[in-house]
Amino acid sequence: MSLGPGRFAIAVLAAAVAGAVNAIAGGGTLLTFPALIALGLPPIAANATSTVALWPGSASSFWGYRSMLAGMQGWVVRFAVPSLAGGLLGAWLLLRTPARDFELIVPWLVFGATALFLLQRPIVERLTRGARSAAAVDDSQADAMVRPTAGVLLFQFAVSIYGGYFGAGMGILMLAALGIMGFANIHRMNALKTWGAVCANAVAAVAFVTSGLVDWPVALAMAVGAIAGGYGGALVAQRVPQRWVRHSIVLIGLGTGIWLLAGGG
Repeated sequence: MSLGPGRFAIAVLAAAVAGAVNAIAGGGTLLTFPALIALGLPPIAANATSTVALWPGSASSFWGYRSMLAGMQGWVVRFAVPSLAGGLLGAWLLLRTPARDFELIVPWLVFGATALFLLQRPIVERLTRGARSAAAVDDSQADAMVRPTAGVLLFQFAVSIYGGYFGAGMGILMLAALGIMGFANIHRMNALKTWGAVCANAVAAVAFVTSGLVDWPVALAMAVGAIAGGYGGALVAQRVPQRWVRHSIVLIGLGTGIWLLAGGG
C-alpha cells in the first residue's frame, strides 16, 4: 500500500505510543489497529500487520524489564510453553476465519478490548497497592516463592489464543492472573506479562508473515516506532502521567468499534 510521508508519520507515531502503552500494561492494539483500518487495510490484514509491527516493541520492552526476572528462570520457561502454543492456535484460527466473518466479529473484539482497558487501571492500582503493602517484606523473596500452577498455565494458554487471534487487552488478563497468584512486585509482573506477549505474538507473527497478509512497508515503518516506544515505556512506566493517554485510547476504541459496526471497515 502506498502512503504519503504524512500518513507514514501518523502510523509510526501510533506504533510508538502503542509500544509504550503495551510496556505499561497493554492495549496498544487499540491504537495501531484503528490507524491501519483508517489507512485502508482490510481488517484481517490490519490485524496481521499490527501484530508484526508491534512485536519488536514487545521485545524491546522485555529487554528493558530483563533485570526484573533475575532468579525467575523457572517462570520464564514455564510461561513460554502455553504462550507459544496459544499464540500459534490463535493465529491459525484467524487465518481460517473468512474475511466477512471477521468483519462482523471485529467490532465486538474492539469493544471487549476497550472494556478490558477500562478495567485495567483499577486492577493495576489494586495490584500496586498490594505491592506497597508487601514492602515490609522482601518482595523479591516473596515472588520467588510463587510457583506456576497448572490452572495459571492453562489460563495463559487461553489468553494467548486470544492474543494470537486479536490481542488487544491480552496484557491486562495476564497481569490479573499473576496478581491472583500472589506476586508482590508490579514491575516483575509487567516483565512476565511482556515475556508472555513476546512468545504469543512471535509465533502469531510468523504465521501471518508466511500467509502473505502483512503490508511490509507499513509494518516496518511502524516497527521502528514500536521499538522506541516499547523500550522507553518499560523504562519510564511509573513516571509518566497516563490519564490523558488512557482517555484517548478508550475514546479511540469506542469510536473504532462504532465505526466498524456501522460498516466503516
